[in-house]
Amino acid sequence: MVKKQNSGRSSRSSTCKTKRADSQIASSKDPAPLDAPAHCDLPAVPPELQTPGQGQLGFSDRVYLLASAIFQNHHLEKSAAQRLVSYGKERGIPLPEVKDGEIQHSAYELAFNTLKYQELLEDIMIDSCFHLTQLIPDDQMGLVAVMLYDFQDRKFLPRERQREEVIQEVRVVENYLLRLKTKLAASLARCRIKHNLLSIECFLPESVKMKQQRSSSLPLYTWVNTLKSSLDEVQTELESLGLSQVKSIGQLEGQTFCRDPHCADGLVFPAQLKPQLYSTELRRDHKLVIQDKSCCLGPNAACSVLPEEGDVLMAGCFSGLTVSHTASLVAEKHKANNSNNQPTVYVCVSDCTDAQREDLQQIVSAMGCKNVKLIPVVFQSVDGANKLLQKVRIILLTPRCSVSAVNNPIEIILQENRDTDLLQDLSHGSIAPSKLKALVAKQREDIGHALKFPKVLAVVYSTCSSYPAENEEVVSGALEEALAHSEQAGKPKQVNFRLSPTPFSSPDNPDSPEKKDPFFMLEVSDQSNGCFLALLTREPEPVVKEAPQEVLARAKAKGILDRIGSNQPTSKEHRRNTGRTTKAVQAPTCQPRPLSVSVPSKNQETKGINRTVLSGPQAFTNRRQASQVKPKALRLQTLKNTVSSPFSSSKQDGSSSSSIKPEDRKPTKITNSAFNTTTTTLHPAPPPSTPVVRPRRAHQEVLKPVVFVLPPVHFPNFDPHQNSRTGLSPSFSYNRWRTPAQILPLSRSNGGFSKDTMAKSRPLF
Repeated sequence: MVKKQNSGRSSRSSTCKTKRADSQIASSKDPAPLDAPAHCDLPAVPPELQTPGQGQLGFSDRVYLLASAIFQNHHLEKSAAQRLVSYGKERGIPLPEVKDGEIQHSAYELAFNTLKYQELLEDIMIDSCFHLTQLIPDDQMGLVAVMLYDFQDRKFLPRERQREEVIQEVRVVENYLLRLKTKLAASLARCRIKHNLLSIECFLPESVKMKQQRSSSLPLYTWVNTLKSSLDEVQTELESLGLSQVKSIGQLEGQTFCRDPHCADGLVFPAQLKPQLYSTELRRDHKLVIQDKSCCLGPNAACSVLPEEGDVLMAGCFSGLTVSHTASLVAEKHKANNSNNQPTVYVCVSDCTDAQREDLQQIVSAMGCKNVKLIPVVFQSVDGANKLLQKVRIILLTPRCSVSAVNNPIEIILQENRDTDLLQDLSHGSIAPSKLKALVAKQREDIGHALKFPKVLAVVYSTCSSYPAENEEVVSGALEEALAHSEQAGKPKQVNFRLSPTPFSSPDNPDSPEKKDPFFMLEVSDQSNGCFLALLTREPEPVVKEAPQEVLARAKAKGILDRIGSNQPTSKEHRRNTGRTTKAVQAPTCQPRPLSVSVPSKNQETKGINRTVLSGPQAFTNRRQASQVKPKALRLQTLKNTVSSPFSSSKQDGSSSSSIKPEDRKPTKITNSAFNTTTTTLHPAPPPSTPVVRPRRAHQEVLKPVVFVLPPVHFPNFDPHQNSRTGLSPSFSYNRWRTPAQILPLSRSNGGFSKDTMAKSRPLF
């Protein structure tokens, strides 16, 4: 990662061993001659690839004016005792709206370089007495500093003026500098001697100097837009243009390219092919997109863990190219999985300005992305209950960071809509502690809020920082804070996320420790910018295996096992029995014995055959079998209180039955198949106050049946015609199971039998 050094004169090397052969004054190469070869078919260098003094002599008036406003807002302000050059008290000047990307990039690049050499430029103005001899207001000294840096970078040569808008204040400052160019050049030489500098690059801190040197030779990283083309098609077209493919980035030289070792859809080109690639049809048709590698790792990591049915939510700072890259990867994975529902990429754009939103929408449309939806809401205000985000399974976080691991911060800041307030800190190679603390606090809030989504399966966190406080420490702290908050609330663990290895491994050795490290760090080098990546995945719900003893103990604690092994009916049975008995009328305290009436069937009546119904073992067995289908309320009665005796006296039956009210008894029909006789038994309902108790099998007693055989009874005064009218047969069966000792008390207590009935019920023989 990048070494952190403090700015100031103490960080400068006393003897600079780096010396450019083409210049002893300027920090960059000599400007290209004006009479460039006419046969050169390379296109004009795009704005993001231009540097001051390269391909042109000076800038337009609008670039100088915009650069002076940027410098005025971000310059290092000294104390009054040390301030010899004053830039006025006005800060926070609103920048003019610029739609031209070339002017914007050139102005920021010029202002950033001026911030790097602010102290050296002030020494030149003080040594040459420029700030004392020229009557220039303090609020225009920022414009003087910007134009002075460009003037010395052009070796104090006049700029090439083109047909452009003339800004009077820019021309006035330019005339002052041209009149004093000899004094200014001499002051620069004295400052170099004073600080023992071989070139002004040696004036910079070591980290800033190294980044400046690397930025001009970084390889060009690209990715293939699968919505417009395919990787094979792009490679074929590149080979048709005369480019050959090599195996690694170290072999890039001349007309070559290679595959990216981390991104499956990435291609890498040498730095000298930048102008040629910008002129190809592949770039103009948006089939091949040029973007830094640090911005491409996040979308690839998010897509690698995306399930078949799931959306992606993006939050933080990003460009339209990053959104389009994510959308193309998601669409390609959906196409490979043959899923029915195409995933959607939701983008929180509340932090973007109106111009940035418009630019983002135009880029997404030009890339052919149809699965992107911009939501103008703050990420902190969005939660899992939002109906629009119910299918979100992956969150890609690219928060504001210090951009301290980037060789060319201006390009990343402008392209990815990063924080421009860090220009002054980046120009000196270190971030102020107060700004770093504010960045870390915001990053922790974003991670903590992302972990609260109940349906999110993974969170991808990506930065371009070299500070551990923004990388490992903030991720680990957010996980610990979320876990502690969940435990303090006394709720089940909802934030069950853990660190998982990223899908990227070491390109040289797949078995290296980098593959097992939960954090992925791409070191800043001469081959790429730095990047940090963390993948937080939701842990599956743990499967709890309990022993049988634990299950029984928990069931006992809940009262499930209270009724097991006891004679008491369960609550469900008790409610069912109570519901069946509520309709019955309360009976007397002494329950009458159930009565059985045997009525001959219709077949016996028509044939006139005298049959005797035996009340013996067969009848008892039939009644016992029929009793098994009775309701539970009838089966709960003990055998001692339910002894029934069959008898065949119709008159006696009528009198006995009439003494019991219909609502006080429940009829049960028992059919004797052996004798074709239907027996109806009337059971009085138990009183509601008496609880229904299930009898225990140990106390049941089986009574031995007794058989009485009586001769048929003949009535001399029997009238057949009267018999036919009443429906009675000529022969009657008189059978009764009597126990005189029990009948009389019951009859007296119930009052259901009269004295005449008792007299008639005596045996005739």
